[in-house]
Amino acid sequence: MAKVQIGNVTLENQVFLAPMAGVTDLPFRLLCREMGTGLVCSEMVSAKAIYYKNKNTESLLEIDEKERPVSLQLFGSDPELMAEMAKRIEERPFSILDINMGCPVPKVVNNGEGSALMKDPLLAGKIISAVAGALHKPVTVKIRKGFDDSCVNAVEIARIAQESGAAAVAVHGRTREQYYAGQADWDIIARVKAAVSIPVIGNGDVTGPEAAERMLKETGCDAVLIGRAARGNPWIFHRTIHYLDTGELPPSPPIEEVREMMLRHAALLTEYKGEYTAIREMRKHVCWYTAGYPHSARLRERINEMETMQDLEEVIRG
Repeated sequence: MAKVQIGNVTLENQVFLAPMAGVTDLPFRLLCREMGTGLVCSEMVSAKAIYYKNKNTESLLEIDEKERPVSLQLFGSDPELMAEMAKRIEERPFSILDINMGCPVPKVVNNGEGSALMKDPLLAGKIISAVAGALHKPVTVKIRKGFDDSCVNAVEIARIAQESGAAAVAVHGRTREQYYAGQADWDIIARVKAAVSIPVIGNGDVTGPEAAERMLKETGCDAVLIGRAARGNPWIFHRTIHYLDTGELPPSPPIEEVREMMLRHAALLTEYKGEYTAIREMRKHVCWYTAGYPHSARLRERINEMETMQDLEEVIRG
């Protein structure tokens, strides 16, 4: 398995956890790290929220020694504020700062942030340059294929990112208008890889070990991001790394191991967020962990009635 060099950070493999709002919190990142992922990425953090000392933002910035190396993802549209806030948090134990220019959510895009920056290459370059110039840590950028079919400019933005001091670029092969629908265009990832000399991380439709291998081969990208396929499935990292290393596809985990993982996930959430929040957040995770299993619909009904860790244990072990 090839290592990946991003600035002065050496990552032990090419299989990374993609940032996902409401999913890649600290407990989930710890589970994925234990399963071998070469890099975990935080949920995205607003530069404005750091500036205004938003109380919910502190938990998003929390990092555990055991999950490192961590990429901390920042979003915003003001170059000066982005640079100032990046500098303010630089002493925290993340290894890489990632600038989000790919989020498709309307409230982010309508503020001129996230994937809206794909429509403004000049501003995108100013933001990257300001942040990279302010930090000693490597800065990466996550982009999309483009904003919509009339604005497919990932290659242009990636070149700007490189010229502005970015140490790597991650490319999701869908436009903002596609959100997560349709098929990801891996050809755009290959075109970005051919256009820049910094590492390129491919994202979109990496659904399992074989897809990861196919993306690496077809695009020439340096690493892959696994996002939605990791929900309820932290084993995907171990299985993908093993497959890339050996050509052998490990079996899916037995149901008993899935049960134990759900309980461990719930225990970590309780430790970091308290029982009340943990149980409510576990409802969606249990749905993901049990998708496709017999009687999972009945289980999901019962999960929505849970109030305590004891309820959760009874439902999962039952």
